[in-house]
Amino acid sequence: MNTHAMLCAATLAMIAAPSMAADLSAHIGYNSQYIFRGIPQHTSSFFGGAELGAGGFYLGTWAADVGDGLEVDYYGGYGLERGDFGFSLGATWYTYTDDFDDDYLELNLGARWRWLAFDAAFGEYRNFGGPTLDYGFYSLTASHRGFYGVVGTFAHDFDGSYFEAGYGGTLTIDERPLLDYALAIVHSDGTLLGGNAATHVVLTVSRTLGF
Repeated sequence: MNTHAMLCAATLAMIAAPSMAADLSAHIGYNSQYIFRGIPQHTSSFFGGAELGAGGFYLGTWAADVGDGLEVDYYGGYGLERGDFGFSLGATWYTYTDDFDDDYLELNLGARWRWLAFDAAFGEYRNFGGPTLDYGFYSLTASHRGFYGVVGTFAHDFDGSYFEAGYGGTLTIDERPLLDYALAIVHSDGTLLGGNAATHVVLTVSRTLGF
């Protein structure tokens, strides 16, 4: 099923179940450097988004400054929690303004058990009218009390891997949450970057608002 069909299915499911309680949230934030799946996009990047959820279904959009315009993403899907286990199925459409990059369409799968999570993405890259490229992305994340580590790798027409480790938490004042923060070290290999390997330190601050 392609991205547009997945998003439409999620929308129809939410409309068809009016008894579900809907939750709307929004968030804004800042990255000292925006790095996505180990690939640097832009330094000093602001971002923001909004998400609507109901009965496990979700729809959202997210945007970030990439220097030459904006990255604007649209996503939707369904998540299921059963005790220590969690599963998700969704789709994402990545778009860009000012020809920073071309569109990506993805099917996203996820599975979680306690402190361990596995994610997979199967996508196609429009490639500015050239041959469409197919790719897979796989990551394994372990987390414990704010600390986390990620190993991610690409397959098929894309190649390369990265490693990320960091710590995240919430800054509170008088027991009221003020903002979320995270500090991470990201190491990307030379295959992923198309040259030499590189290591970056990234600071992220953000705030989520519920409605």
